Amino acid sequence: MMLFGPGERRLTPEQVERMIVNFRENPASALFVAEDTGGIAGYLIARGDETGRTRHRAYVVIGVHQRARGKGTGTVLLRQLDGWARERGLRRLELTVMTENEAAVALYRKMGFQVEGVKRDSLVIDGRYVDEYYMAKILE
Repeated sequence: MMLFGPGERRLTPEQVERMIVNFRENPASALFVAEDTGGIAGYLIARGDETGRTRHRAYVVIGVHQRARGKGTGTVLLRQLDGWARERGLRRLELTVMTENEAAVALYRKMGFQVEGVKRDSLVIDGRYVDEYYMAKILE
């Protein structure tokens, strides 16, 4: 389940290229890509910043292609994230996920994320309101 509906995310190749360059140039952020024989199997973006009060955390966005779900792709991406975050001395990783996305919630729990709250009626999908969990992982 993606946050964007069909046709809502329109990025040109130039915009995607600039986005990737920005991740490479920003030491507080990272982009990980997983590939399989079919091409890109998934991605993970960690977005942090350099301000004193928030430099210890990063917001995580992950997407796994339907053909790669249930095959460990998400686990591999999240393990890469952990290594990157620890190398940079981050303490907190945070994300949101639709409460009905049981597979993703199970993956995040398996990887040490905990539910911290519920964002009620956070999204509108097919004309109905959907809640999201706010989840975080503390790196010790």
